[in-house]
Amino acid sequence: MSGVPQRTLLLWCPDWPVLAAEIVDGVPATDPVVVLHANRVIACSERARAEGIRRGLRRREAQGRCPHLTVVDHDPGRDVRAFEPVVAAVEEVVAGVEVIRPGACATAARGPSRYLGGEEAAAERIVEHVAQSCAVESQAGIADGVFAAGLAAREGRIVTPGGTREFLAARPVEALGRPALADLLRRLGVRTLGEFAALPAGDVLARFGFDGALAHRLAGGRDDRPLAVRQPPADLTVTADYDEPVDRVDAAAFAARMLAERLHERLAGYGLACTRLGIEAVTAHGQELHRVWRHDGLLTAAAIADRVRWQLDGWLSGSNGRGGTRPARPTAGIVRLRLVPDGVLAQAGLQPGLWGETGEERERAHRALSRVQGILGPEAVVTAVLGGGRSPADQVRLVPWGDERAPARPGPPPLPPAGAAPGAASASVVVPAGGGAGRRAGRGRAVAEPPWPGRIPPPSPAVVLPTPLPADVRDAAGEPVVVSARLAVSAAPARLTVGDGRPAEITGWAGPWPVDERWWAPAEARRRARFQVCLADGAALLLAVEGGMWLVEAIYD
Repeated sequence: MSGVPQRTLLLWCPDWPVLAAEIVDGVPATDPVVVLHANRVIACSERARAEGIRRGLRRREAQGRCPHLTVVDHDPGRDVRAFEPVVAAVEEVVAGVEVIRPGACATAARGPSRYLGGEEAAAERIVEHVAQSCAVESQAGIADGVFAAGLAAREGRIVTPGGTREFLAARPVEALGRPALADLLRRLGVRTLGEFAALPAGDVLARFGFDGALAHRLAGGRDDRPLAVRQPPADLTVTADYDEPVDRVDAAAFAARMLAERLHERLAGYGLACTRLGIEAVTAHGQELHRVWRHDGLLTAAAIADRVRWQLDGWLSGSNGRGGTRPARPTAGIVRLRLVPDGVLAQAGLQPGLWGETGEERERAHRALSRVQGILGPEAVVTAVLGGGRSPADQVRLVPWGDERAPARPGPPPLPPAGAAPGAASASVVVPAGGGAGRRAGRGRAVAEPPWPGRIPPPSPAVVLPTPLPADVRDAAGEPVVVSARLAVSAAPARLTVGDGRPAEITGWAGPWPVDERWWAPAEARRRARFQVCLADGAALLLAVEGGMWLVEAIYD
């Protein structure tokens, strides 16, 4: 660690935990307020200090000095949330800000001092901007290194270049922020940072370890750690305002194309591409519309324009409230359109197909399905995703076209279903899983499948009924077949009657496969057993018996 410490400007907000409690929770900071952690005071308001309260006091002692004291528990998350607007305000004036802790942030002083007219002018400008933007009082300090700048900020002081060592020399060792080390140094007769810095570096390392050696460098003004500045996220959103409300589809298509090109150019400038697009619109009457589109590839400028046009067409061509399943049309034209790239990645971050692109046929199908989503909503087109579970209905999850195809339960089923997935609502289109609306992470790697006791063996049924059908199973003597609590079958199943239909002869059967789910929650517990049966007409069914009742759950192909 060698070199000259960087000239640093540090902004410090006094009593920040108290001020954060006022900003987030509404606790008046003008009252006597203390923030406690581990039953000790870690911050107090100016009014509380006037009552004799100091950091480190126990709660009982603090309340004894000030009976009308307001006590607030320490909440680091609250401090961070409240400090974020302050950091954002500093970034509006200077670039490259490092958050030291909630209530303190630092930046290199060279840049702001050059374009704001000097270090003093830069410090005053930042303090004034934070006060105007966030209504927060702060102090700024400038010195060589972050540590010295933090001490200078507590006095609102600018240390001259090269004078940091002299500035630190008279400070007590408690300024290091290491209570255990400061206590040991005082017992050894070392009371100031100058005395500590005068000790040989090798002896300090041997006696106090690496943390002591770091503190020794700080005491000597040799804080040459570079600032770990944060990079504010780029604003990729594009917005267009219209003086005349857009209420025609052709005008909306023109607006969509212009805005899509702007978004694509902005993304290309950062080397990014969009995979998930948010479309927001505001009407002349203040109605807000929002829809998110997803895509398993990179959205080009034409693809973005198509989706925006489809969505605007779907909104502007909605129903007028006189029936139908289409959403209601907005009561006024659109005056503001906003495109938000909700999901972005690097241009080279998506691998194309093994034999080139996805193909014109697949792209045409994707455009058609996306068009349906634009008119009827994202839930109108769904695709089946296979996962784990004990029953065929549990193993299939329906997700909107374009969404991530992640299973609802861990582990794939033993074999993929041979046919359709469970039935969806009548207004939905179910797309076979081969239609592919997204790539699954981890493809090609072995996935550890958790055990699913009671899962039926392969093959999987072709059709899973949305609602199981009641059935009646009898033996050769015409008596009902009963399954006992110990899973003993009273007799071999011989005839099956589904609903009000005619009895059918059972030529073969297998089972039972018992399932006892959520036995620890009586209100949600389910206990049932499944059977596979073959009928004389060649049909094969999956039956379940639950509570003494037989049900048809699925049909085999």
